[in-house]
Amino acid sequence: MELAAGTFLYFNQVPEPKTVRNRVHLCLRPETSRDREVERLPGLGAALVADRRNPDGSGRAVPADPEGNEFCVLRSDSDRAAPTP
Repeated sequence: MELAAGTFLYFNQVPEPKTVRNRVHLCLRPETSRDREVERLPGLGAALVADRRNPDGSGRAVPADPEGNEFCVLRSDSDRAAPTP
């Protein structure tokens, strides 16, 4: 089966209890490197909430949009293909 090109949304359950109204949490995988995308986002109004990037290149960054909605920036395909330091 061949997948269509475009944006995919993945929905995942989390262990934390719901504390506010239902919200959607997006995890984005940029076409550029994760770190380059994290550097670009403040210019668009985002603020880094949590930096969960690891020295070995794994992990994610958690920015929030101007309204406070958090999302993750994951490693890009090229980041994942790069050799681990």
